[in-house]
Amino acid sequence: MSLPSKAPDGAFSMAMVAGETSGDLLAGLMMQGIRAQWPEANLYGIGGPRMQAQGFNALWPSDKLAVRGYVEVLRHYREIVGIRNQLKAQLLAKPPQIFVGVDAPDFNLDLERDLKQAGIPTVHFVCPSIWAWRADRIQKIKQSVDHVLCIFPFETDLLKAHGIPATYVGHPLAQAIPMHVDTLKARHELKLDPDRPVVALLPGSRESEITYLAERFFQAAILLSQKQPNLQFVLPAIPAMKSRIEQLRDQVGATKVEVLKGQSHAALAACDVTLIASGTATLEAALYKKPMVIAYNMNWISWQMMKRKKLQPWVGLPNILSQEFCVPELLQDQATPENMSHAVLDWLRSPEKAQALVGRFEVLHQSLLRDTPRLAAHAIQTLVNG
Repeated sequence: MSLPSKAPDGAFSMAMVAGETSGDLLAGLMMQGIRAQWPEANLYGIGGPRMQAQGFNALWPSDKLAVRGYVEVLRHYREIVGIRNQLKAQLLAKPPQIFVGVDAPDFNLDLERDLKQAGIPTVHFVCPSIWAWRADRIQKIKQSVDHVLCIFPFETDLLKAHGIPATYVGHPLAQAIPMHVDTLKARHELKLDPDRPVVALLPGSRESEITYLAERFFQAAILLSQKQPNLQFVLPAIPAMKSRIEQLRDQVGATKVEVLKGQSHAALAACDVTLIASGTATLEAALYKKPMVIAYNMNWISWQMMKRKKLQPWVGLPNILSQEFCVPELLQDQATPENMSHAVLDWLRSPEKAQALVGRFEVLHQSLLRDTPRLAAHAIQTLVNG
């Protein structure tokens, strides 16, 4: 892999690294502001299809970094470090005007530190969750980045208290997802019966998540069908995982689950409740104002190591932002098909409780709603201009 050919004379050059599907989504939304500010900008690095749709030159695809859990990272360590070293060498040999790391802190912070030491301005988009998991990261952030673009309002004060410049830009998803969702329209698009309840299954997009969660989700769907036969199930899968997920579904015998090619937002819009893996998707579900059951299971050793670094009683973003358990979390040994199906049924049988949650999520949505592309581009321009 090599850097793109020379951009138009005087064109703004920015290298970016976005890891996995959620990073590609966030970076793609942010790039709207970059393109508005610098239409001829030369944007390259590591990214996914949403970024590439806006003219981003992906030297490597973002899913190369889509690995979660200590044991899983070790399996891919050599390849990931090799990619980072190659990219770093190329960026040092031909420096961009600025580097933006989008999420993926384990990959980006080390790269940003080396680039910053070489005099390349660095920005990190999405503050690492130092308030939830790894408080020890604060000094590494300070060493690595010139500016942090924060997606949650409380993060800027926390960073500035440690001398790290930061700007709250809102969460891009709050702009991308409408305040009021047309559920019937989404069901029509997915060819679902508008009069029967819909459960969306979102076991995650990483290979490790499919390994540890998908079968459990299918088993939960079978139990739910037995208790409430009129339920409809949809599972949005990234294209690369669709055939594998369909094979798992058939092995388990969850014949009522329709596996979609992508369309995660349509699935969330259409559903009455979602069974969902912990991660960015839980915030998407909250912005769609949907009741949810958050579940997660991972390699046992990875879980033991992560558990020790946990600073708050919640792992799901809706709960963290609400500072209480507004939706249930079933983690590791608790993430059984029986527990999942029971928790999903509780939402389906408690319409008043589900409606109250909608009001809470509307308030949450408003708090995250900012002109993210413009604010992010302005902060980057200010840093570049010095």
